Amino acid sequence: MSARVAVVVGNPKPVSRTYEAALTLADRLGGADLVVDLADHAGELFDWSSPTVADLVEQVSASLVVIVASPTYKATYTGLLKAFLDRFPHQGLGGVTAVPLMLGASSAHSLAPEHRLRQVLVELGASVPTRGLYVLDREHEQPEPYDTWFAAAAPFLPALPSAQVVTA
Repeated sequence: MSARVAVVVGNPKPVSRTYEAALTLADRLGGADLVVDLADHAGELFDWSSPTVADLVEQVSASLVVIVASPTYKATYTGLLKAFLDRFPHQGLGGVTAVPLMLGASSAHSLAPEHRLRQVLVELGASVPTRGLYVLDREHEQPEPYDTWFAAAAPFLPALPSAQVVTA
């Protein structure tokens, strides 16, 4: 069964603020059916024979929408997320709508989702029909950043069928 909404979190810390922010954004889309916290799979990401990581890539590739979330590290996304995205083949996210989400301490990097994360998602074949979302760390628990983004993005996002939750 493919996920309607998948969430991929590239924070090296498990169940991080990035994780919380990604789930908050997924709630605006009706909830996440698949949540991949890469911190839980860090030891396997460089094992190209890992059936677990291969299965996660397959599940994310089959989703309708994927929220790809990362903290901002050196003005870009984490190496952990990069290692996971490197597992996708050319056009591996074809047919998937992707939403780049990044968290950071300063608004100085507010364009990172657009200038860093969007580029790799498009290269993998994903459709990215909306602006990415950048949330300040100190605001990640507040509804306003997500509500504001969703109000502008909703008309461009695909209609989604009902949710069924799977955790990976």
